Amino acid sequence: MTSQIVLASRSPRRKEILEKLGLVFEIDPPEIDETPRHRENPLSYVQRIAAAKADKVALRHEQNCVVIAADTTVALDGEIFGQPRDLDEARRMIQKLSKKSHSVHTAVSVRYDGRSANGFDTASVTMREVTPELLDWYLGTGESMGKAGAYAVQGQGAALVAEVRGEIDTVIGLPVWLLTERLAKIGLNLKDLQALRD
Repeated sequence: MTSQIVLASRSPRRKEILEKLGLVFEIDPPEIDETPRHRENPLSYVQRIAAAKADKVALRHEQNCVVIAADTTVALDGEIFGQPRDLDEARRMIQKLSKKSHSVHTAVSVRYDGRSANGFDTASVTMREVTPELLDWYLGTGESMGKAGAYAVQGQGAALVAEVRGEIDTVIGLPVWLLTERLAKIGLNLKDLQALRD
C-alpha cells in the first residue's frame, strides 16, 4: 500500500489544486537545470522537465511513495516562455504575448513502486491588447515572478486574458483529469489517495 504522497514542486498553485482534491502530501521540490536544449521544441521541453523532476524526487523517497511532478511552459511561435528572471524580462514576455494567442503546455509525471506514467495537455490562451498602463499596473502587482509567461490567469493576470480554450487547470499548472488518468496507468485512484492520512 502507498505510504505517502510527495509533490515534486514548490508551486503554490499545484499545492492548492492537490489540497482541493483532499490529498495530504509532503512538498519536496527538486533542484534541476531547466535550461532548454538547443532547438528543443516547447512540448519536448516541458515533458522532459516534468519527468526529470519526478525521477529526481522519486530517488529520495521510498518506492511505495507516490511522486507527483508537473511542469508548465508558455509557447509562442516555437519560443519557450519560462519564468521571467526579472521584471524587465517579464515586461518583454507580456509585450510579445499581447494581442496574440499562445499555447500553454503542462506535462504531468507520476512515479510509484518502480512504475511511471507521463502525459501532457495543451490549452490556448488569447491575450487582449496590453496597453503600457495595463502592463505597468500588472508588473507592479509582483504577480509576474515565478509564473511561466509572466502572468497568472487565476490571479490579477486575468485582466490580461481575453479567452482560454481548454482546461483552466492546464494553464494554472496541474490538469486534474490528466493527473487522475496518469495515476490510473500505474494502478492508483484518487479515492485511495484521499484515504491516506498522516
